[in-house]
Amino acid sequence: MRYYFLGIGGIGMSALARYFHQQGMKVSGYDRTPSPLTETLISEGIDIHYQDNPALLPEDIDSVIYTPAIPADNRELTYLKQKGIPVYKRSQILGHICDTDFYRTLAVAGSHGKTSTSAILTHLIGGDRPISAFIGGIANNFHANYVFQSGAEAVVVEADEYDRSFLTLHPYTAVITSMDADHLDIYGSQNSLIDAFNTFACQINKQGYLITKPQLIPLLHPQCKIISYSLNNKDSDYYADNIRICDEKQYFDIICPSHTIKNVYMETAGNYYIENAVAAVAAAETMGINADIIQKQLATFAGVKRRFDYIIKQPGFIYIDDYAHHPNELKACIASARLMHPNKHICGIFQPHLYTRTRDFADEFAQVLSLLDSVVLLDIYPARELPIEGINSQFLLDKITLKDKVLLQKEEIIDYIATRKPEVLLTMGAGDIDRMVKTIKERFAHE
Repeated sequence: MRYYFLGIGGIGMSALARYFHQQGMKVSGYDRTPSPLTETLISEGIDIHYQDNPALLPEDIDSVIYTPAIPADNRELTYLKQKGIPVYKRSQILGHICDTDFYRTLAVAGSHGKTSTSAILTHLIGGDRPISAFIGGIANNFHANYVFQSGAEAVVVEADEYDRSFLTLHPYTAVITSMDADHLDIYGSQNSLIDAFNTFACQINKQGYLITKPQLIPLLHPQCKIISYSLNNKDSDYYADNIRICDEKQYFDIICPSHTIKNVYMETAGNYYIENAVAAVAAAETMGINADIIQKQLATFAGVKRRFDYIIKQPGFIYIDDYAHHPNELKACIASARLMHPNKHICGIFQPHLYTRTRDFADEFAQVLSLLDSVVLLDIYPARELPIEGINSQFLLDKITLKDKVLLQKEEIIDYIATRKPEVLLTMGAGDIDRMVKTIKERFAHE
């Protein structure tokens, strides 16, 4: 069998490509541009090309898997459909794998926090038994977004709400971290988004568990048991207490229904990481993972690439990279930086992602970015979208109330950092801003 992937360099697509390659299948694919992910796949023996050209397709394709990010007029997609080769969305294949290859699926959904929560949960279970996982980011403990451990009967899967992809999943345990308005180009309204999350919740096994926040419970109507969690709401079944910072390191207790896990230390920082850890602990305990293993695994959790990811940590300069691309994610990132590094000047470089998201949340973006000490905007990363008249980074910059603000091109960033010398630098966004991380690190890591 040969599986051909359109958009193979995407974080979710590359995990599936790795799965089939590990299963001994022939795997090849197309992506628009080279990236560290495509380079890794090539190094593992997967053939990839970067031209949308049907002449470059292998002749023995049995099934095509594509991401919704691939435009409908993609030449290869059109050709393959005309040839009558079966074509599937990534979500369809992921749902089939979870339903047929594993005894139990643990799915993590939500507008924010699902990647970190998925990675923590995988690490917690992996401290006790074999586990497999499809994660929407590179988990640093595994150096991968796809985890395969021989003998695994359970799988952790990040359940993506975009394009209603998560509705192909039928988990035993599910976490819903949040249902904030996003992807309004797909859903039209937040109510429609919430309806999709409720449908997802109703697909949980009746003998299983939904783990979510107290304020979300009235909006969801599953037939399974509901477990609540929060950062520090004492009315929750699981929550954190006694949160404290010592020498820029964070410690806390986790209050569980029948016991307390005391003096938990995590190398990763910030209250939103603690909140995600609490959710992961609740899910891990549905699998019977005990408190001693949980405490040990949390202490060795190494974080997720681009999720409050410390790139440089030295006395005069802190550099953190984050995938944040929604106002609430930006707010959490900035708040965590303030918490961990109080009284230091924080400069944020933000690349807006999508014209529609910038338009729909312009006021919210401006309010949150104004919490920084200085802000740099890059041009909007369009991804799958065409430009919208009047919607650009200057439009957003004009709304930011901060005086120390500027719109720059990528090639101007290094000189800006060298001149301004911020104490704490944040790079934030879901586009291609991550391509700058290596350059910034190499330039400033030893100064």
